Amino acid sequence: MIETVLFDLDGTIIDTNELIISSFMHVFEKGPKGPLTREGIIPHMGTTLEYQLQAFSGLDDVSQLVPLYRTYNQQHHDEMVRPFPHVNEVVEWLHGQGISMGIVTTKIRPSTLMTLEKFNLEKYMSVVVTVNDVENPKPHPEPVLTAVKSLGCNPETTLMVGDSSVDIQSAKAAGVQAAGVAWSLKGEQLLRDYGADYILKDMRDIFTIIGQKQE
Repeated sequence: MIETVLFDLDGTIIDTNELIISSFMHVFEKGPKGPLTREGIIPHMGTTLEYQLQAFSGLDDVSQLVPLYRTYNQQHHDEMVRPFPHVNEVVEWLHGQGISMGIVTTKIRPSTLMTLEKFNLEKYMSVVVTVNDVENPKPHPEPVLTAVKSLGCNPETTLMVGDSSVDIQSAKAAGVQAAGVAWSLKGEQLLRDYGADYILKDMRDIFTIIGQKQE
């Protein structure tokens, strides 16, 4: 029986994909290595901002790049970001079923809460674990374990839903079940390769998973 569902944010329940890609392109449009491409950005999405900036720039110290990214990202957030189909419907249904829910993300807390509030999702989340709340971000198990500990839930009856290999790795290392989303820009096969227990073709597939587990 699934009693708890944890969600990644970007690319999983909220479609921030184009915002993220355009933010990185903006930062590096005049970079020494030339402009970035979508194909170069997508494999790194899901990891921390600093890690991605280091990967794209080749620099260890990216402190000057972070504000460039965040400023552009915030300025264009509202026009470019929206929930994926049926997210609000599913979250409301899970809440009505008494399922505990939380967010486990590599975003910083302020932007995470801003996004959840904008789409009326914050009130359903009993825990929000961001990159600010852990020593070791995903793919380490710490973020998922932090959520599990905060909720006092059983890992064996917990499902983590994500769009990235780091979501699946963090979930599996923490001993929780893992569901990948087929709308991941990285492709569902990658999520299968990392050991996803389920692939959601549609967010409403969670209804079936919950139903199967309750039988």
